[in-house]
Amino acid sequence: MNAFINSTDGSSRRQFISGAAKTFLGVGLMSQMQGRGLLAAGAGASPLKQVATARNVIYLYMTGGMSHLDTFDPRPDNKEVNGETEAIKTNVDGIRISSSLPLMARQMDKVALIHSLNSTQGAHEQGNYYMHTSYTLRSSIRHPAMGAWLQKFQERGNPSLPGSVMIGNDSRHPGAGFFEAKFSPLMVNNPEDGVANSKLNKWFADSDDRFNSRLAIAHKLDVGFAEKYNVKNVRAYSDMYDDAVRMMKSEELKAFDLSGEDDKLRARYGRDSSFGQGCLLARRLVEHGVRHVEVSFGNWDTHNANFIRVPELCDELDAALSTLLQDLESRGLLQETLVVLATEFGRTPEINQNDGRDHHPKAFTCLMAGGGIRGGQAFGKKDEKGFEVVENKVGIPDFNATVAYALGIPLDQVLYSPSKRPFTVADKGKPITEIFG
Repeated sequence: MNAFINSTDGSSRRQFISGAAKTFLGVGLMSQMQGRGLLAAGAGASPLKQVATARNVIYLYMTGGMSHLDTFDPRPDNKEVNGETEAIKTNVDGIRISSSLPLMARQMDKVALIHSLNSTQGAHEQGNYYMHTSYTLRSSIRHPAMGAWLQKFQERGNPSLPGSVMIGNDSRHPGAGFFEAKFSPLMVNNPEDGVANSKLNKWFADSDDRFNSRLAIAHKLDVGFAEKYNVKNVRAYSDMYDDAVRMMKSEELKAFDLSGEDDKLRARYGRDSSFGQGCLLARRLVEHGVRHVEVSFGNWDTHNANFIRVPELCDELDAALSTLLQDLESRGLLQETLVVLATEFGRTPEINQNDGRDHHPKAFTCLMAGGGIRGGQAFGKKDEKGFEVVENKVGIPDFNATVAYALGIPLDQVLYSPSKRPFTVADKGKPITEIFG
């Protein structure tokens, strides 16, 4: 090994080590080692947990703050609030949604609308983080997102594939937080491209034998460091590499390939929509055993031209979400898959001078479907303007506790951060048990 290293100049050695790391799905050491932490069950934590109603989650995140008033909770009797948005009846008596969502109007019997969301965070980054973690954003700690909690408490659905996948270009995702790096989601920027760097790099190795030989060299380079720093996160980093190699060599990697899907089905999801194809990829991944898949879609930050931009966004959302629900149901997957649509906050009932709506964390709407949720219902209520919650207020931790409850994650099990502070999956949130059927 020393002869090999000494036979190369410094630049070549750096290229070799860099190439070795990048070959493993493009995962970098520093980015993955950010989530350093110590994990242990808390003293006195309850050994009990609720019975899961869902095995998987497809989490659809609307970045930027989706307007509840122009999507799933319009105010047709208040023209001053509704502006140009019209409401239509759905296949559930008493539930009306925006006319920009005609396909979803025929799927509301599968959906539970949660009209009484309330957040304490009115800025994008802070609201996004709070929605994903149940904790407020701080400079001193990074909290885990739901996919990491699921992997921490339960097994993977497919040992050859990641436990969670994030589809979309969202660099602010909290990932594994203070958990080990192996609980981070695999990031897929473009659903059409599959997994980056999953094919053998010809510079690194032009055959399996050469690939295995260089892996052995890389392992030898790491031995001294691993022995000196035999701690949980160093071992987790090694496990992550092993997982990457296993996936590269697995036939299950085809789960990321959309080319085998029927053209008509791809068109129904939205052939030219990255979000639509992301939803299709999410269905494929769940079908192959990936238990937590997030698909991001935006930008819903409609301070300007709200009544032009929201209908355009709704065209993509309507096609993708309605098709996803039907597709999951037709394959027998909807009952075991919780579909969640969330956003960081809503928009104001007041229409500003730019024909837009501003941030409004006091009251907004999200939804859930499948995974044991009773469809055809609306939980909670806002006032007549849609300004504030007047019935069954749901905080962000409560919303996330509901997701965790569906998955059977113990809500009161305590895990510790590196600073020895105790945390639970949804802080002190209480699940909305009323929406389960």
